Amino acid sequence: MTESPPEPTEHEPDYRFSLANERTFLAWLRTALGLLAGAVAVRQLVPEFGVPGARTVLALLCAALAVLLTAASYPRWKRVQRAMRRGEPLPPNRMLLVLTAGILVITAFAVVLAVTG
Repeated sequence: MTESPPEPTEHEPDYRFSLANERTFLAWLRTALGLLAGAVAVRQLVPEFGVPGARTVLALLCAALAVLLTAASYPRWKRVQRAMRRGEPLPPNRMLLVLTAGILVITAFAVVLAVTG
């Protein structure tokens, strides 16, 4: 008969770290809301570019990144909270790379559209 490994013990982390984790989670949500607002603004307020449909593509890129951030922020908060409770190292943050790459793509696309008219 094999015994399963014991469950790691969990303890309540310092409330300051829990609150910092919560603030980070809320910052991801604020960023997602900003991207969503940008998507609506691009689609509704920006005049049409020389390339047909470019405004819609730019708005969809912003909205897609907002959805991705929103979907990934809660699992990230939960993983960090669990690691702090168990005294384990914090999990790597892949959202930084996704956000950076997404904003780079959106920015490059917007610059090309602005320059080409």
